[in-house]
Amino acid sequence: MQYLKNHKPPLTLARCSGAHVIEFLKYLDQFGKTKVHMTGCPYFGHPNPPGPCSCPLKQAWGSLDALIGRLRAAYEESGGRPESNPFAARAVRIYLREVREGQARARGIPYEKRKRKRPSVTTSAVGINVSAVAATQAVDYGGVSGGTAGNLGTATTTTSL
Repeated sequence: MQYLKNHKPPLTLARCSGAHVIEFLKYLDQFGKTKVHMTGCPYFGHPNPPGPCSCPLKQAWGSLDALIGRLRAAYEESGGRPESNPFAARAVRIYLREVREGQARARGIPYEKRKRKRPSVTTSAVGINVSAVAATQAVDYGGVSGGTAGNLGTATTTTSL
């Protein structure tokens, strides 16, 4: 809110757009603590550079992403409509993706989309006492059981949804 008040001309949250959110994120870069190597830097692409360089400090992608997530949720919790949420604008998502990819290249660390694991469902069959079944059949038919006494264990199967 302070950023919006100090904006020239001053803005209200209702008039804020995705472009204003990106402008705010760029403003935050000056307070960052993450070294992001420029393309011409000898340490560009090295995850652990051996020495200091003059590359700028910026906000880490993870910090920006978390901030936008909290602001998006706060906007909707305070009564804002999801379709008018400036923090959920397509331009903001694209900007965050570009920041992530740029910082990954500068550090030499590829960010790959994680594959979602499908939850597995476990089902189990109840153990059956064969001697009890055989004795019941012997009584029903008036005969003697066949002597197959034993207990089948619990069968467990796993299926994916």
